[in-house]
Amino acid sequence: MPEPIIFSIPKGRILDEALPLLAAVGIEPAADFFDPKSRALVFATNQPHISLIRVRAFDVATFVAHGAAQLGIVGSDVIDEFDYSELYAPVDLGIGHCRLSLAGPEGSAPPGLGASHIRVATKYPGTTRRWFEARGIQAECIKLNGAMEIAPKLGLASHIVDLVSTGRTLVENALAEQVVISEVSARLIVNRAAFKLRSAEVPALVERFRVAVGQITVERGDAAA
Repeated sequence: MPEPIIFSIPKGRILDEALPLLAAVGIEPAADFFDPKSRALVFATNQPHISLIRVRAFDVATFVAHGAAQLGIVGSDVIDEFDYSELYAPVDLGIGHCRLSLAGPEGSAPPGLGASHIRVATKYPGTTRRWFEARGIQAECIKLNGAMEIAPKLGLASHIVDLVSTGRTLVENALAEQVVISEVSARLIVNRAAFKLRSAEVPALVERFRVAVGQITVERGDAAA
């Protein structure tokens, strides 16, 4: 029997949208996946050769890049942050839409070209530094995993870089979105070595996702019409 294919999926905002897509390609998690009391991280599926692991979004990319999982679903924000050469992201899944944005106190302006230094609180220090460097500004990044919005109020940083969906959290913390750094959506990611070495399985699974996304897009278009 060949080794099972390990598919890494994220906890959090993308998961609910990812489950119908998994079902569309014929992958359904075992019942214990949906048990809120379960602390398991590895789950069987209706496909004997495919297992799921459910981890934090930032860890999805690491598991796949290092070959512990062969495929995964993760936001393009995470892909951009790590920039792993071992990752191949062949399919935009059309889910998990949001944006990565620079925000600052209401009424303030984004740093201009004349600025030489800025302190930013963010979960994305790599992306943030690269974005500011391209504009000739040195960014001192303070890495936070949450509660980014209170950093300017407490004097920890003058600005934040974080994911924005509705913008409500920014408004409730007296912040305003100033610049959209990138539009974000979830992608199917694949370990490059696994794509080549398991050519009888992994490319076919990628194609099933590509077809499923195309069908869903057509159905949405028909519904909107």
